[in-house]
Amino acid sequence: MYGTPHIVGDVMTRTVAAVAGHAAFKEIVRLMRDRKVSALPVLDGEGRVVGVVSEADLLPKEEFRDSDPDRYTQLRRRCDLAKAGGLTAEDLMTSPALTTRPDVTLARAARAMAHARVKRLPVVDDRGALAGIVSRADLLKVFQRGDDEIAEEVRREVVTQLFPGPDSAIRVQVHDGVVTLAGRVRDRSLIPVAARLARAVEGVVDVDFALDGHRSPGRVDLSAGRVGPVGPGDRGPGEQ
Repeated sequence: MYGTPHIVGDVMTRTVAAVAGHAAFKEIVRLMRDRKVSALPVLDGEGRVVGVVSEADLLPKEEFRDSDPDRYTQLRRRCDLAKAGGLTAEDLMTSPALTTRPDVTLARAARAMAHARVKRLPVVDDRGALAGIVSRADLLKVFQRGDDEIAEEVRREVVTQLFPGPDSAIRVQVHDGVVTLAGRVRDRSLIPVAARLARAVEGVVDVDFALDGHRSPGRVDLSAGRVGPVGPGDRGPGEQ
């Protein structure tokens, strides 16, 4: 639907490999190999996600297998040393798990992944039960939207809302996800707003302007409401 941001439920993988808390170390390794994944949600007896076990959680067992850590390492890497002695998913997992919901927008899920520096998020329902998993690659699926589809949404949700009626004549062109708004506009103070709204459309890579005969690619000052390069003569009172 136009104007509705894509949500996690649109792109997530619904068939997910998972393990119980009592799953043994080698069972976890075999499942990761067979399913070609680098992490597995850990479930309790009712199917709720209680943690995630990843390759990073398994590696300490090999790293410290034949070593005798010094005092500094024991203090600095206490968690890794504990995982080196882990035997089950419950011992090894990172808990509580960072999860998301099917109705969360892709932008919000992307921010959560970036902040936590993780490659995927288990998706849970209202009960906390596993419903799917969403990865970085899944979030990039929005950029597979066609240029025509993006252009139509920009026309409906940006141009029609900000520049209605005969007062403005704005043309929308999209090439490889880059939106160009061209034509004449009476109220140029709306251009930064148009930039924000157009960039918020799923699949948009960048926004360019060719308004009132002035082309301004990538030069929208969103904070000050200006279009074009900001030079020395553009500084306001008190600005350095």
